[in-house]
Formats: sequence, structure tokens, C-alpha cells
Amino acid sequence: MLVDEAKIFVASGKGGDGMVSFRREKYVPRGGPSGGDGGRGGDVVLKADANINTLYAFRKHVHFRAGPGGKGGSSNKTGADAERLIVPVPAGTVIRDSATGGLIADLLQPEAEAVVAAGGRGGRGNARFKTAANQAPRLAEKGEPGSERWIALELKLIADVGLVGVPNAGKSTLLSVVSNAKPKIADYPFTTLEPNLGAVIYDNRDLVFADIPGLIEGAHLGIGLGHAFLRHVQRTRLIVHVLDGAAADPVADYNQIRAELALYDKQLLARPEIVVLNKIDLPETREYQDLLMESLEERGIGRPLAISALTRENVTRLIQQVFELAADLPQRREAPPTEAPVYELEDADLSFELTTRDGQFFVSGDRIERAAAMTYWDYDEAVARFQKTLEALGVAAALESAGVQSGDTVYIGDFELEWSE
Repeated sequence: MLVDEAKIFVASGKGGDGMVSFRREKYVPRGGPSGGDGGRGGDVVLKADANINTLYAFRKHVHFRAGPGGKGGSSNKTGADAERLIVPVPAGTVIRDSATGGLIADLLQPEAEAVVAAGGRGGRGNARFKTAANQAPRLAEKGEPGSERWIALELKLIADVGLVGVPNAGKSTLLSVVSNAKPKIADYPFTTLEPNLGAVIYDNRDLVFADIPGLIEGAHLGIGLGHAFLRHVQRTRLIVHVLDGAAADPVADYNQIRAELALYDKQLLARPEIVVLNKIDLPETREYQDLLMESLEERGIGRPLAISALTRENVTRLIQQVFELAADLPQRREAPPTEAPVYELEDADLSFELTTRDGQFFVSGDRIERAAAMTYWDYDEAVARFQKTLEALGVAAALESAGVQSGDTVYIGDFELEWSE
């Protein structure tokens, strides 16, 4: 079963806390601060795996959390960095931010990877805060909180040849006779409800064919699961357009599919194309075959190749044409894994929002909330340092302008603080 869409929650690990410690050894008076830094929290990384070809695993496993960094130790020991959490996905997976729809990465090649949630940095130990004026700082940082988000995964099959056409044109039958694929085949429309892949071998070469489920008018708008099918055509190097020779108007069907491809992605119109007229084994198709050929040629389509996927008439000739055309096409443009697009977290936003309610003050903002989360509230020096952060970011001035007084309650993120001058 091909599952080509999924939505997952990723959360990176919190950075390890820095330590407040002092060197205490015999014959070493005033050893000074020796608190080590915390380790970095684990990243969540999506990595393309050539052994996976569907997003089915994400139907049951949705939440992915990386581990936290180790705490800093005495004697300037740095906490251990957490291991990256590697989440395998199929090659060809497009990763987007679920909230904004923005592109994070396109993992086209196997082994390509993208960091979708960066781990928090470790907090600094008190040895890092030693200065000439403060030789014994009782100050350290807690680890930076990790980040979390929902991301959307979208799989686009990687195939060399895409078989397109209206429902019941015979695409699945054609794929079954040229490859070892076993798609569902029946004499009614919409038999194929998901793309099928098959490897075709000819003259010691091989190409991957994709049977794209039948497209209908309005597919570019998502009608008839159009979006779910059309995106798989984007990865193909050439298109085999299968016409139903028994249809009422194969020429109209051809124009309709071409229009849907253009409305979805204009670049698809420039994709090399081979047009085939299928079902010439049927008497009615054979009777009007020459007329259909002339009508298609008059419209500038070129003379299609007449085949019968059922009896395999001219199928070998079609395969020859496909391989000859594919040999002259440039290889799919793929960036090596080291150049794959990687999402990097931007610097924290310095802006904040201040609201008042029932005499209480509520401050929210990425930078100030992270600073609060990284503060050791048990140490006076750490609290004083946070006060300087409030002043540097303009939060203190905003609170004073809003009328804050000593003893008032100020909420910063999840922290409840008492304001003092």
C-alpha cells in the first residue's frame, strides 16, 4: 500500500544545564570556579533511505523526540552531547512546515538529510563567567530549550517514465506486461487508486515506469485525488501518454490530460512525450484506427504508436522507442547529499508582546522566554543577569511604561515572577 502523505511532530532535545562548582583540592587555595558546560541537545534529522518506498510507517508512529544534552560537571567537565535522532524516509520526500507550508527540504537522493528541529545549546558553567572583577561567580545557565513543530511529508515517486491517461485507458495492463509489477486490473474506471512502479529491462539497461492513476477534468484542482496523482509525474524524465482507442473521442481525452498537466505544472508540457493508441485489438478501434491517426496528426500531436497492451502487439516496439528517447535525455538533476537543502533555525526573534489583565503583566516572545528558561532562579547573580536581559531587550522599559510596581506579578512564558526595582 502506497502512503504518500504524512504529518509528524518533531521535538529536539533540551541543552544540558551548566554547573556551579568550585575547585576544592588540598594545597590549592582559592581554586576558583570549575563548573562545566552542558552538552548540546539532540537534533531531529530526516534522512532519505533507499530501502523505504512509502510513508506508511508514520501512520502509527507520529511523535519523534530527541534526547537532552548531559549536565555539566565539576572540574570543568562538559556534559555529553545527545545523539541525533535519525528518522528514515523514502527518497523523493518533500518536507514542509505544517503551519506555514514553507519548504524545508527536498530529499531527492538516498542518504540526503535535513535537520528539522535543532537541539538546544548547552548552558554555560560558572567557569565561563569568571572575570577580573568577579573571580568566584555563582552563576551558570540552564540548557537552552529544544524546538518543536509539526511537519508535513509528501512523497513524490522517483521514476524515469510516467504512464498517463484517462481512467481505463490501459496503463496498468501495459505496466503489467512490460515489467514484473502486478497492479490491479479490471474493466471499469478508477481501478488504480494509487501509483504503481515497475522496472523495465531492455538490452541490459533498465528504466523505472510509474503507472499514474487515471486523471480527470479538474485534476489540477484536486478533483478525483488529482493532486495526489499529479505530483508523481513531476519526477519523471519522459511521459508515455496512453490513449483509449475505444473511447468516444480520444483526441479530446488527450487535450484534456495535457491541459491538466499544464495547469498543475507548466514545465510538464516541455517533458518529452510518446503518444500511444491502445486497444487496437478491439474491432471498433481497428476500424477507426486510420481516422484517429489522421485526426491526431492534424492537431500537431504526431502519429501515435498503435499498440494493444492486452495482446502485446507493438509493445516491444514501444519499449524500444522509450529506451532510445531516454538514452538521449540528460540524467535527472540531483544535488549530492552534501548540497541538499537543509533547514536551519533562524536566530531567536528579539520582539516581544506585553499585555495586562487584572493587574497582572504577561510578556511573551521567543528570545525573552528562552532567557527565562535558561536562568537559575536560585542564584542571585543569575537573577541579576536576567534583569539585564530585560533591560537590553526593552522589556523592563515597556513594563514600567505599563505601570508595573514592586510586588506586581509578571508572567514570562511559563514563569511567574514578582517584580522588584
